Amino acid sequence: MTVFTLLTATPDWYKDLMTFIPDGKIFNLRAVFDGLPQIVAKLPVTIGLTLGGAAFGLILGLIFAIVKINKVPVLYRLQALMVSFLRGTPILVQLMLTYYGIPLMLKAINARFGTSFNINDVPAYLFVVVAFAFNEAAYASETIRAAIESVDPGEVEAARSLGMTNAQVYSRVIIPNAAVVATPTLINNLIGLTKGTSLAFSAGIVEIYAQAQILGGRDYRYFERFISVAIVYWIVNILIEQLGRFVERRMAIKAPEQVALNTKGGDR
Repeated sequence: MTVFTLLTATPDWYKDLMTFIPDGKIFNLRAVFDGLPQIVAKLPVTIGLTLGGAAFGLILGLIFAIVKINKVPVLYRLQALMVSFLRGTPILVQLMLTYYGIPLMLKAINARFGTSFNINDVPAYLFVVVAFAFNEAAYASETIRAAIESVDPGEVEAARSLGMTNAQVYSRVIIPNAAVVATPTLINNLIGLTKGTSLAFSAGIVEIYAQAQILGGRDYRYFERFISVAIVYWIVNILIEQLGRFVERRMAIKAPEQVALNTKGGDR
């Protein structure tokens, strides 16, 4: 049973536990903890935004990196322009451009081709995931590019000498080796993306930060509620960091063991 399920499924014992925490007028310690079940209940939304943005961002980042390495005509210039724009503008601005831009694009498609896309049926969740994915791709692409270029050219040549196609070389040699180099930085990007999901409230999505704002608006204990959401973010990012270390250990390339040869009777 997960933490957020445990807290939200047993409100009675949690309320009884809150009675042991002292109350206060200037700073209310009880307010820090009594809203945690409602904040943690929105944690699946935050995690979903993080995983969605990270997954699609990683795929886009890999495509951007391959286009840049191979200097694909036309696409190379478009990729450079897009990455420069995404890295040079705030994520909140990108989120708003996506939030208002996708409906305008659908209107233009309806007017041009006579289609009947219903703009109201597009969930706000999609806007946020798209914005986070492109922003993540802009930073991940440079990390992936550097990792790919760090792969030993001798291994690539050996794979090609065995008759592997470019797709096989990337899938069997380049990407597995590059993943070892890129993983630490990508984990840091994932932590940053998790914190960035707090901006999703601008698109009308109620995640843990928005829930803290709602609770603060009820009793004007904004400081205490923001401490609560800070604790949740902190714990989540600690877990992501530990997961990253586990993945790094699993992916680490171990040095070959040296076997000592014991000879009888000395050197011959």
